[in-house]
Amino acid sequence: MIISDSTTLIILFDLERLELLSNLFSEVIIPKAVYDEISVKQEITLPEFMKVKEVQPCDKLDTLMMLLDTGESEAIVLALELEMPLIIDEKKGRKIALQEGIDILGLLGVVYLNIKKSYLTSEEAKAFLEDARSRGYRISQDLVDEMFEKL
Repeated sequence: MIISDSTTLIILFDLERLELLSNLFSEVIIPKAVYDEISVKQEITLPEFMKVKEVQPCDKLDTLMMLLDTGESEAIVLALELEMPLIIDEKKGRKIALQEGIDILGLLGVVYLNIKKSYLTSEEAKAFLEDARSRGYRISQDLVDEMFEKL
C-alpha cells in the first residue's frame, strides 16, 4: 500500500498506464484534495485498487499548506498518519516529506520498479517516458539517465 500525490497519477491517467501502479501496489490511497486535482478537467472513475481518504484538519496540515499546495500537504499528512510511503514528484514536497521521515517514490521510481520486477523492458520504459515528454510533461533527462544507469 502507498499514498499518492497528484503529479504521477495525472501522467499515468493521461497515458492510460495505471497498471504501472497496480503492478506494484495492492492499494493506492489518495487524499480528497488529490482526487480533486486529478479530476479537475473531467470526472475520473478510480480503479478498484485506488481509494480516496478524507484528511482531517490539523496543525501539521495548516503548516504544510503555507509551504505546499493542498494535495501535496494532504498527501504528506496522510502518509504520516498511516505510516506509509508516498509517491510525490515535486522537489519541495519531496524534500519536506523526507524531512518528516517518509519513504518517497516518484514517477521514475515507479518506472524503475516496474523494470526491476520485469513488468516493463527498458525499451518500453524509454518509450513510455518519451510519450510522457511528448505530451508536455517535464521529466529530467539527467534523472532518467541516472535511473537507467542503476539498472
